[in-house]
Amino acid sequence: MALSMQEAIAAVTAPGQPFEVQLVQVDGVTNRVFKNAPANLRDIFDMARGIDASFLVYEDEEWSFSEVMSEADALAYALVHHYGVRVGDRVGIAMRNLPEWTVSFAAILSIGAISVSLNAWWTEEELEYAINDAGLKVLIADTERITRAQGPCQRAGVPILGVRLDELQPLGPHVERWNDVLVRDVPMPEVALTADTDATILYTSGTTGFPKGAVSTHGAICQAIMAFTANASVTDSRRGPTESGSGQAPCFILIVPLFHVTGCIPVMMSCFTWHFKLVMMHRWEPERALQLIERHGVTAFVGVPTQAWDLVESPHFPHYDTSSLTAVGGGGAPAPPTLVARVENSFAKGRPSLGYGMTETNAYGPGNYGDDYVSNPTSTGRTPTIVMDVEIRDKDLVPLAPNQSGEIWLKSPTLIRGYWNRPDDTATAIVDGWVRTGDIGHVDEDGFLYIEDRVKDMIIRAGENVYSAEVESAIYEQPAVYEAAVFGLPHERLGEEVACAVMLKPGTTLSEDELRTHLVGRLANFMIPTRVAFTNEPLPRNAAGKFLKREMPKRYFD
Repeated sequence: MALSMQEAIAAVTAPGQPFEVQLVQVDGVTNRVFKNAPANLRDIFDMARGIDASFLVYEDEEWSFSEVMSEADALAYALVHHYGVRVGDRVGIAMRNLPEWTVSFAAILSIGAISVSLNAWWTEEELEYAINDAGLKVLIADTERITRAQGPCQRAGVPILGVRLDELQPLGPHVERWNDVLVRDVPMPEVALTADTDATILYTSGTTGFPKGAVSTHGAICQAIMAFTANASVTDSRRGPTESGSGQAPCFILIVPLFHVTGCIPVMMSCFTWHFKLVMMHRWEPERALQLIERHGVTAFVGVPTQAWDLVESPHFPHYDTSSLTAVGGGGAPAPPTLVARVENSFAKGRPSLGYGMTETNAYGPGNYGDDYVSNPTSTGRTPTIVMDVEIRDKDLVPLAPNQSGEIWLKSPTLIRGYWNRPDDTATAIVDGWVRTGDIGHVDEDGFLYIEDRVKDMIIRAGENVYSAEVESAIYEQPAVYEAAVFGLPHERLGEEVACAVMLKPGTTLSEDELRTHLVGRLANFMIPTRVAFTNEPLPRNAAGKFLKREMPKRYFD
């Protein structure tokens, strides 16, 4: 007989079990925490030493755990002795998904420095903001990112360590090649780390349009890694008598960027911790993904709904063996119920899955999987989770009863400690150990969480956060624009697409192509509106003078 959720959690977290949970109070905040979590991430990296099993697969390359750690030792040594990096210094990573991204992450964190993940799609202006905001000591980047970051780094006096540069490519000032700097067969420098040592900065935009650096500690990330694996154990223990796994060794395919929290923590770091194979894609291509799933016996497909759509919609889908997959899903955007049903009916053993997390929780949160997801396809999963409490609060911050809508608040040992150099933003977002998500939702009588809307003025396009204020600011730089409002429109494949309504100044004209040309270079491509409506009338506002964006999709695009 299959176990209930409560029975499965109790079994997995019981005393003496690997995922045993205990109550811990820190600074007056009590959380359920994993008793056996590693103390810091260096301990996790060290456990990969001497393991010759395959870890990273990229194109025709295959790296073992031992090889990754040997390269991480060499990089860590170079960071300390060549670049003078010390505990607490910030080291940026700006590159596509490459084995060197993982090597860099392990090396930076092992020496007590802070890994700063820079969005590989950012423009030069966006990169410059983050480079200066974080106060980077050094930037590790590939060729394309060096092209955009070299000017900002020169102005800030930040050296660049280049990854996979052409040997004949001339180097700019303060740029050095990876193989010219790294000396192999050297020891990892010794440093003292604790659970409270800062580990990562991931940039998450705010409603003002200026990115905020979310700072996580070693302890928070270790707790998140344990939580994702504990959730998988709960799922396994709840399987019905007719269900079974694929029989394959766990293997993930990396189809989301490592600079996003999902790719970095639940995918890459889970594989690093539990010694799973990780197949890295050069770029997202559904047919290539199908080839890799078949070739490597991939068991877990974690992406955004767009990618699941692309996979099952591929004309080549029937020609590949996907029977190794047991979980197909991810998070980052809402999945339409039609996709949940499509995934459920398209794979031999793969079940649909969804996670509700955010950068501020290290991607951890309520999740939905299998039978629960099929029967509740609009829910993001049951609450509370193993180590997270969920509350729905009204505008006065009073917790609400089941089926009442309000803002979603989360409390967990996986939370960030705050925003880099932004104490006011930290105090607003994290209150008494609870993070306010900015999302509106409710929990039903069975504990299922439903997300209805966002308080934050944000669009989620194929898993990418697009903040309206940032796009509007760029639009307003166009001389013909008098008013502009940016909002999301439902899109079957992307989840949402970026739309805008623009009031033009009297006597001016502007075409969609002219507006998009204006935005190129000012915004990343995924932020540029794909739907534009022009008007000569003022955009609708409420009595307080705020745009009525909920009215705009129907008014301008129906």
